[in-house]
Amino acid sequence: MGLTKDKKTALIGDYKTHDTDTGSPEVQVAILSERITYLTEHFKTHGKDHHSRRGLLKLVG
Repeated sequence: MGLTKDKKTALIGDYKTHDTDTGSPEVQVAILSERITYLTEHFKTHGKDHHSRRGLLKLVG
């Protein structure tokens, strides 16, 4: 399913540097890290999902 709105809001709340912060490097890295972790777990059960694997490679590289 990926990153839900609630999960993303929680990550922003954990890593924000001020009240209206949504785009600081800390927040962006936290969101990207969560997406990479989710996709890594996804590939453990869906090894032939090449479309998502390409998306992961675009996130990383």
